[in-house]
Amino acid sequence: MAAEGGKSFARRDRLLEIEAKVQTWWEDAHVFRAESREKAPEPGEKFFGNFPFPYMNGFLHLGHAFSLSKLEFAAAYQRLRGANVLFPFGFHCTGMPIKASADKLKREINQFGKSPDFSAEVEEQVVQEPEVEDANDGVPPEKFKSKKSKAASKSGGQVYQWEIMRSFGLTDEEIPEFQDPYKWLRYFPPLAVEDLKALGMGVDWRRSFVTTDENPFFDSFVRWQMRKLKSMGKVVKDVRYTIYSPLDGQPCADHDRATGEGVQPQEYTIIKMEVVAPLPPKMGVLEGRRVFLAAATLRPETMYGQTNAWVLPDGKYGAFEINETDVFILTERAALNLAYQGHSKVPQKPSCLVQLTGNDLIGLKLKSPLSFNEIIYALPMLTILTNKGTGIVTSVPSDAPDDYMALQDLKAKKAFREKFNVKDEMVLPFEIVPIINIPEFGDKAAEKVCLDLKIKSQNEKEKLAEAKRLTYLKGFTEGTMLVGEFTGRKVQEVKPLIRSQLVETGEAIMYSEPEKPVLSRSGDECVVALTDQWYITYGEPEWKKMAEECLANMNLYSDETRHGFEHTLSWLNQWACSRSFGLGTRIPWDEQYLVESLSDSTIYMAYYTVAHILHDGDMYGNSRSPITPEQMTDEVWDYILCDSPYPKSSDISSLILNKMKQEFEYWYPFDIRVSGKDLIQNHLTFSIYNHTAIMSKKHWPLGFRANGHIMLNSEKMSKSTGNFRTIRQSIEEFSADATRFSLADAGDGVDDANFVFETANAAILRLTKEIAWMEEVLAAESSLRSGPPSTYADRVFANEMNIAVTTTEQHYHNYMFREALKTGFYDLQAARDEYRFSCGAGGMNRDLVWRFMDVQTRLITPICPHYAEYVWRELLKKEGFVINAGWPVADVPDLKLKSSNKYLQDSIVLMRKLLQKQILGSKKGNKKGTQVSTLPEDHKLSGLIYVNEQFDGWKAECLNMLRSSFDNNTRSFMATDDGKIVDAIHSSSVRPGADKKITQKVCMPFLRFKKDEAVAIGAQALDLKLPFGEIEVLQENLDLIKRQLGLEEVEILTITDPDALAKAGDLKRLINQNPPTPGNPTAIFLTR
Repeated sequence: MAAEGGKSFARRDRLLEIEAKVQTWWEDAHVFRAESREKAPEPGEKFFGNFPFPYMNGFLHLGHAFSLSKLEFAAAYQRLRGANVLFPFGFHCTGMPIKASADKLKREINQFGKSPDFSAEVEEQVVQEPEVEDANDGVPPEKFKSKKSKAASKSGGQVYQWEIMRSFGLTDEEIPEFQDPYKWLRYFPPLAVEDLKALGMGVDWRRSFVTTDENPFFDSFVRWQMRKLKSMGKVVKDVRYTIYSPLDGQPCADHDRATGEGVQPQEYTIIKMEVVAPLPPKMGVLEGRRVFLAAATLRPETMYGQTNAWVLPDGKYGAFEINETDVFILTERAALNLAYQGHSKVPQKPSCLVQLTGNDLIGLKLKSPLSFNEIIYALPMLTILTNKGTGIVTSVPSDAPDDYMALQDLKAKKAFREKFNVKDEMVLPFEIVPIINIPEFGDKAAEKVCLDLKIKSQNEKEKLAEAKRLTYLKGFTEGTMLVGEFTGRKVQEVKPLIRSQLVETGEAIMYSEPEKPVLSRSGDECVVALTDQWYITYGEPEWKKMAEECLANMNLYSDETRHGFEHTLSWLNQWACSRSFGLGTRIPWDEQYLVESLSDSTIYMAYYTVAHILHDGDMYGNSRSPITPEQMTDEVWDYILCDSPYPKSSDISSLILNKMKQEFEYWYPFDIRVSGKDLIQNHLTFSIYNHTAIMSKKHWPLGFRANGHIMLNSEKMSKSTGNFRTIRQSIEEFSADATRFSLADAGDGVDDANFVFETANAAILRLTKEIAWMEEVLAAESSLRSGPPSTYADRVFANEMNIAVTTTEQHYHNYMFREALKTGFYDLQAARDEYRFSCGAGGMNRDLVWRFMDVQTRLITPICPHYAEYVWRELLKKEGFVINAGWPVADVPDLKLKSSNKYLQDSIVLMRKLLQKQILGSKKGNKKGTQVSTLPEDHKLSGLIYVNEQFDGWKAECLNMLRSSFDNNTRSFMATDDGKIVDAIHSSSVRPGADKKITQKVCMPFLRFKKDEAVAIGAQALDLKLPFGEIEVLQENLDLIKRQLGLEEVEILTITDPDALAKAGDLKRLINQNPPTPGNPTAIFLTR
């Protein structure tokens, strides 16, 4: 397409044509195939990088592309510099999402038929403003812009699965096929391969595979891994609290969730506050039962200080049967969690005997464990959240600021008591019970902190939050018990003891719930269940030590990433690794279960090393290879991956077995795994654990690099807002290389990055204009200056190329691709443009222009490989492929020459401003590179440039004293008193004036300026002269100065020569007003 809406797309289409041509060259030459070698690689000789395989329930999008680009750019750089590079890519299909979507589609077809019309249904639905979430599935925005959250799009919500399938470009005739979850595995991975090839990814596609039992070879690998872990005692069956989906009937791990990734169970102690007879009439159905208000607390050690219980007046509660005798009053949500933890008369089904509100509970008499008050009452609190805990709260006003203020409000406000029918005897007699002494806060911490912060009401939420921040942690770590059998002991010691005692005496039970809401991909809200299933024993002390050792020796590229791993290792514990629903590999010793999706994805990077031998290019493992899945026994896997003895019982050819072992030994350990930072808390840490358990230390991972998420045009990428692009759409809109260019420019840290459409459009223009410039230069090559480089401009340009080669290599090596783009493309082009202008009539040097085209092409290759390959072959007529042409050779950069050129360019800018001011009366000079407005034809303009190459007098004395107190290593000054320096100058023979105030007035600004400059650039800022001759530089560039300023004649003069000063005539006053200093020449301009 050449134009859309009147806008020309010829430049983009040119890039798309180039990309298609180049990809054919690569494909024909198999340039990205990686082969091991018999000899073990030397350091830096091989590079194995990988990326967490994406989930195959939709198209790949720019979020995938951003993380993936970090690996692609790194691999391309390594390939360019001559390393043997392995970049494989697989496709994840294990787990819930595909199965859930297929089943949802099946339900819709059963309800609406195979040509459904949802319009009537949609009209009846209330469309709610969504919570904008990150995009995760590849739905084209122009076809799917519904206002719905990530949870809705994944769980069903208000968008039908049929509509989502249509948005993928599927016809109504094709969609029913996707009721079979395995159809998804056959449909989306090949499309992903197409998109990644179109983006120019340097992948060895022979090694690609899909997960699940659809691929019998990978299935064999996962079964071996699980048996290996179990034989080591690292997979056990246990009963523990787990986030659980009631609808799916199984645990809901991170990758099974639509929202709530990383959320863990939060453990509480439920205090059984017994309701004292008689029961109110509304609770008559409970007669004969033991009835308890079930209050969830995180601080059982404070129960000695209870003065009452809190309920939400308009909160919805129920009386739920726990067993034959006991009834708990609490919220329905809490009752559901309890029902999955063995606390319900009917397992997993809460049984509500009567529905209640908080108003029904106000005034109930209660007997509560450990309380010094024999009877306490249920009272109203307006700030209780019923989506946390049980909706019933114990009140300990001695140590809880919320409780203290709420109780004070009730005591002080009679009208408030009357509104909720609270009798005075339920409130007024109850005083604070001191139970814990906290340093700085005493034995009534809540009262003291509320008085200190001047909190007046229970509604001052921010102040109360600050009060809790000040007291809770300090109370736990430094508090001492004042009451009970543990008097005198630290709170943190006795907390678990008191909790255990309460549970053992039947006065409390343990309770867990998700610490934040979690929605499964099937659309239901998850609970915490006490489940009996298979767990991997992450967190086991000896194993944890090995994981910490591995982490300590890894390159993580940022402190924030390292801290993320350290934090995860500090809390990660047993992980449920079995599921009963979804796709995947069966647990080999308990085939009613599947291996969950994060547990089959921990060491599969090793599988890449042999996948091409097993698959022969078929990602589904329907192999044409001479090996069958059945031949891949545990002994074979152990031999290949674990340094075990040769499997004599195997009937696989020894040549093939040894080849597979060679592949693994050559490529492992992998050098880098690139990922979004959200996987630190699960997948990446699991990978460390599993590698340390299964593989020898020499094969432990070498590096992880985590990045942030990506925004589009400074807004969160989200399907629900339409701010979304698939990889396919981005290539169609911008081209592959312009997309890659913008991905590189988006950012490199762990903070969120920003893909800017304007950057991609600008890249289209820059790349095509650069091609046009090279074509133009090569067509007129004979006009270029021949012979060796000889001029100052030649030397500067050659030096700028050396700098670009050196600094860009450092940036690529450090995974700082935005900086590599700056130094290897933007800065290099700016240097070329400056060189072209500086050369003037003499023209550019032919050898330097050719070197520039060669260097720039290689430096941009990792980011824009299609453009670079085209230039390399079609324009520069080079042999082979630029992608492995070698990093350009460069001399050591001449920093003095760079400094002198900066001085020259800055001086020209300064002189242009002086010219504007002197001749044309303007204080502002024109932009760099444009001539000053012309004078009448009969006027000729000349310039006298005065230079002072060395500080002398009082300035030299200042610099000498500053230099003696400056540490160049830390770029800081030792304690210096500027006043003492001023005093010393004033006492010297070179003082600037007789009056000390004058000395101070002129010295202090100079001192401050030079100190700041030294901190910024180092000790050279304190030198008496520049490291090059200013007069020499200016003299060598007279022609450039004349052209830049529009001068007929220019003279370079030294301020120390009286005869030179005389040439200024009456304008000498301008020199006195603005005398030159080292690095800052001054100029006067004469007309004749």
